[in-house]
Amino acid sequence: MNKSLKISVVTPSYNQSQFIESTIISVISQDYDNVEYIIIDGGSDDGTMEIIEKYADKISYYVSERDNGQTHAIKKGFDRASGDILCWLNSDDILEPHTLSAIADYFALYPERDFVYGNATWIDGTGKTLYRRREIPFVRWLWYYAYNYIPQPSAFWRRNIYEAVGGIDENFSLAMDTDLFSRMSNKVKIYHLPRFMSQFRVHGQQRSTVQRKKLEAEAQKIMDREFRRHVSHIEKSIGGFLARSIRIIVRTLIYRSR
Repeated sequence: MNKSLKISVVTPSYNQSQFIESTIISVISQDYDNVEYIIIDGGSDDGTMEIIEKYADKISYYVSERDNGQTHAIKKGFDRASGDILCWLNSDDILEPHTLSAIADYFALYPERDFVYGNATWIDGTGKTLYRRREIPFVRWLWYYAYNYIPQPSAFWRRNIYEAVGGIDENFSLAMDTDLFSRMSNKVKIYHLPRFMSQFRVHGQQRSTVQRKKLEAEAQKIMDREFRRHVSHIEKSIGGFLARSIRIIVRTLIYRSR
């Protein structure tokens, strides 16, 4: 096992006491020692801090103070992070066992690669598995039109590419991962490792569900920027249908042979 690469994991948190303990345990129980775990809490008042403090000796840094939202919290965490490899894990998601050791080995084996993502298991609020989503390799056209199929908690990248694109953009409060990954894909090739790396939790209080229209507006802004023109609703509908269909075919062909 390679142990020379430090991995920084940032968890933004706000009033997630029902989930955050599982998140913390999934990080501190990894079989990789060279980990910097940073939790940025936005001033929770629901018992979250008591849970965080319970594991204080296993957390590299934590703070609880008012901030400007999730993206600001993530940025604060990355600004403090000192790792060679970066990622963020929301306070309702979970890392699969052995994920960080696999990531360290991957980047040590491929020093020329800067970004990799894996698969994710979708779970509900109780932790019950909804489905295990096997992803396909990154293809920009498919990714833009189908949807952002890079599962954010299963995505890892080198510090240099994060800094090269200017880091996470606070102008995006919901599609901040799509924006960041889009800008990174303009600089480096994005790779897929067909391994389940995280559990992505779906629940009623999820911001991307509650604020769906805002998420769609931010996604539209990203597409218009990257295509350097306005992408119409009709084009998105037709392109989306084709992209989703191709994605299903590609996924079937890839995983049928395994």
